[in-house]
Amino acid sequence: MTTTADRSGQFQLGDRTVQRTGYGAMQLAGPHVMGPPADRDAAVAVLRRAVELGVDHIDTSDYYGPHVTNEVIREALHPYPENLTIVTKIGARRTPEGGWPEALEADELRQAVHDNLDHLGLDVLDVVNLRMPGFAEPVERSVAGPMETMAALQAEGLVRHIGISNVSTSMLAEAQEVAPVVCVQNHYNLVHRDDDAMIDALAREGIAYVPIFPLGGFTPLQSHALQEVARTLETTPMEVALAWLLARSPNVLLIPGTSSVAHLEANLEAAARVLGPVELDQLDRIGG
Repeated sequence: MTTTADRSGQFQLGDRTVQRTGYGAMQLAGPHVMGPPADRDAAVAVLRRAVELGVDHIDTSDYYGPHVTNEVIREALHPYPENLTIVTKIGARRTPEGGWPEALEADELRQAVHDNLDHLGLDVLDVVNLRMPGFAEPVERSVAGPMETMAALQAEGLVRHIGISNVSTSMLAEAQEVAPVVCVQNHYNLVHRDDDAMIDALAREGIAYVPIFPLGGFTPLQSHALQEVARTLETTPMEVALAWLLARSPNVLLIPGTSSVAHLEANLEAAARVLGPVELDQLDRIGG
C-alpha cells in the first residue's frame, strides 16, 4: 500500500506547482476556532516564518474565527508572494455558540466566496474547497447543486480551481460530472485509512489528496509501533505520522497547523524525514 515516492517534493495543484507540505491556518483563530488569537503578533510571525521556510500553499477559510484567520493572513503576507497558493473552504458558517451548520445554498456559497476575497484582499481565489456536511466523515448526499454554483463562480473568474471536502467515492464522482476537481480533503491518517482506494485512484488522475486530522484530530495518535519507530529515528511520533503520510502516495499534500514557530519548524522537518522499508512495514501494520 505505502509507496516509496518522494516524501516532500512538489505536486501540480491545478495550474500551480506547490511543495507537498503546506500550512493549515485554522489554529490561528482563538479557542474552538472562534474569535481572535491570544497573541496576534505570534500568529503573524508563524505565517511569515512559514513563507520564509519555503511554504508555498496555505489552507484557510473565512469561517475560521469567523473572518479572523483570513484577516491575519492578509496582515502577515499581503501583498502575497507570486508563488503563494491560498486554498480556502466554503460550505459552512459559524454560529455565536461555535457551531458549524451547513451553508450550501447558492446565495450562501456565492457570499462566502466574496467574503474570502474581501478578507484576504484578492480578486480571485486560487482553490476553493466545497465542504460537505458531517464531522470529519461524509454524509451521503447529492453534491450536484452546490457544485453547479461552484462551476458558475469559476466561470465568472472568481475561483480558479475547485476542490471538495468530506465526500465519499460516489459523491466525488458526482462532483466530477459537474466540474473538474483538483483536490479532495477527507479524514485520513495512519490509523484511519478508509480512503486508501480513493487516494490511489486520485493519484492516477493527478488529483491531490489532503488529509484532514492527519495526526488523529482532537485525540492524538497513540500506538506502540509508532512510538517505537519514533524512538528508533530519534524524533517524535507526530513527525513520523506526517512522514508516513508523505510516503503514502505522491499526491498526498499536508497542511499541518500550529500557532507556534517551533512547532511549525518541526512539522516541516518531518517532510524531509526518510522512512526505510522496515519502518514503513511497521507503520503500515498499525492500520492493517
